[in-house]
Amino acid sequence: MQVSNKTKSLYSKITWRILPVLFVCYILAYIDRVNVGFAKLEMSEELWFNDAVFTLGSGIFFIGYFIFEVPGNLWMHRIGARIWITRIMVTWGICSALCALSTTSTHFYFFRFLLGVAEAGFFPSVILYLTYWYPRQYRARIYAGFMMAVAFAGVFGSLLSGWLLDASTDFAFGKPWQWLFILEGVPSVVVGLMLPFLLTDRPAQASWLSESEKTQLAADLANSPEQTTETISHWTQSFKSPVLWLCTFIYFSFVMGLYGISFWLPQILQNTFSAGNTRVGMLTAIPWFCAALGMVIFGWSSDRSGDRKWHLTGAGLIGLIAFYFAGSIIGQPWLTLVFICLATTAVMCSVSVFWSVPSSLLAGTAAAAGLAWINSVANLGGFLSPEMFNWLKAGYGLGAGLKATGIFLGLGSMAVLLLFKVARQKI
Repeated sequence: MQVSNKTKSLYSKITWRILPVLFVCYILAYIDRVNVGFAKLEMSEELWFNDAVFTLGSGIFFIGYFIFEVPGNLWMHRIGARIWITRIMVTWGICSALCALSTTSTHFYFFRFLLGVAEAGFFPSVILYLTYWYPRQYRARIYAGFMMAVAFAGVFGSLLSGWLLDASTDFAFGKPWQWLFILEGVPSVVVGLMLPFLLTDRPAQASWLSESEKTQLAADLANSPEQTTETISHWTQSFKSPVLWLCTFIYFSFVMGLYGISFWLPQILQNTFSAGNTRVGMLTAIPWFCAALGMVIFGWSSDRSGDRKWHLTGAGLIGLIAFYFAGSIIGQPWLTLVFICLATTAVMCSVSVFWSVPSSLLAGTAAAAGLAWINSVANLGGFLSPEMFNWLKAGYGLGAGLKATGIFLGLGSMAVLLLFKVARQKI
């Protein structure tokens, strides 16, 4: 379909106004969520810290996240994105910095749990918020653009975290891992306090859009292909639908891959390359850089073709193969890194294009509750994945953890085919 210059100009204007703000927020959120993987490189010297404490502390974040995700997103739908996301960012920045006060495993678990509670609702709130601004046919590339923040967080956060661990060894007080939590938590508070001045809750309230632009956007949203008789609009309906449960399982499978690589990648590369903190940071940035490039191409291809099914299925299967080979040749450093780059790219392409599917099937309060439910339940994979990795590492080595992660991506790709059969429509 030919798009007019006027339409291109409208969505370009919207994108440049809101996406960079959300992008920065998600970079900070993801850094604060997974920087424990780098902190582990120095925390291992603490008497109260070991691999079991690391895996439970990494994963317990998602328990708090799960409990408060759905009510958090319903509140955002009611009171608006500016205030709600501001609250989330300020509190998660504080909780992330508080991890520096840990002196026992119990303290560490408590602060990581609080971090999950604080961040609950952020991601689905953004996904829901973007549906207020973009019709269905634009969303895969917009979601991919937003979720590239994870890849950029991997690049920037890896370089920053590795450097901070080495640089803070000369600080007068405190330990490097404590400074890591503090210095990476403060920016979230600062940016959060700026959000009320940077975001607009709804297009009708946007002073930076002309009246004709608001009218066009409202018409585009009203005529979006998602508005069919099969769209679920009430939150109670969404929980009775097999579509919701299939979406939840699919995203759970993808999340197992995402956090399997996110939490353990610094450790894998340190062991594989026998590298110091700064070099580990540089090596860890490489897979995330590849993922960022892949997500741009993948999101554009999905929107241009209108296909979701085969893009998601293909990405999951590529991830399965890449994780399996990475786990099989883990003793060969550079070849292992090549397959980890491919696996990370496949995971990120999967999770980015995925969100264009449930956001097309759910509307209104069903979207607020359903998107939050999918994200919260699926993110329990962030609790299980580190535990799975640690158990397999202890018994069979890190390679076994990588292979198991790939299996989950394969299961997710198979479930995608079932979802499209059940939905009975081209999503």
